[in-house]
Amino acid sequence: MTLPASIVHAFAPQGRLRASINLGNPVLAGRDASGAPCGVTVDLAQAFAQRLGVPLELMAFDTAGQSVEAVAGERADIGFFAIDPKRGEHVAFTPPYVLIEGCYLVCDDSPLQANDAVDRAGCRVVVGAGSAYDLYLSRELKQAQIVRVGSSAEVVPHFLQGGGDVAAGVKQQLQADTQGVAGVRLLPGRFMVIRQAMGCPRSRGAEAAAALSEFIEEMKATGFVADALKRHGIAGASVAPAGA
Repeated sequence: MTLPASIVHAFAPQGRLRASINLGNPVLAGRDASGAPCGVTVDLAQAFAQRLGVPLELMAFDTAGQSVEAVAGERADIGFFAIDPKRGEHVAFTPPYVLIEGCYLVCDDSPLQANDAVDRAGCRVVVGAGSAYDLYLSRELKQAQIVRVGSSAEVVPHFLQGGGDVAAGVKQQLQADTQGVAGVRLLPGRFMVIRQAMGCPRSRGAEAAAALSEFIEEMKATGFVADALKRHGIAGASVAPAGA
């Protein structure tokens, strides 16, 4: 698919594609042995830059909030983050390309046994500030107290130090951060499905947003996303259905 010059200019007004990469979600991205960003989102950014015919500049951030701010403030041309109405005020989202689970972690001796029991008075839920699950739980929880820490990577350590009754996060990160840790368990099921999408500043226009959505649908349909998940060893995440 050859993109018209107007689309190329909309995404790369400076002659290069600046991609905001969130390193705070291990399903999406991380760093390789050399320290360079790698992962599913990096692969997608590279493919889109090739489609545009421009060089790629990666802008790596430690949190989803920082990554979103870079795109919303037009310091980046595209980004990868969970769909959320608050973020959508300034970012035009594609349909999701990957679906992942938001889960709760508790201590073994916690009385909590189900996700819907978490929202009760006196229950402290630790979240990464500005994360998709922070935004979601801020709307959904009516009685529990939300305890925000600087990043998703800080959630489990803060929880284990007694800073909360429940740790909320991406299932894979909670599992990785508690590997070898005794006395904790995930509540069964999930409290949300996190829909990961690409996005661009709304100011780039409807034509650009539509082109990005067409790109992500093609990447799902051709197996690119599924292959990237497999290549990077990502388990527990699923490719979103067409048009989801």
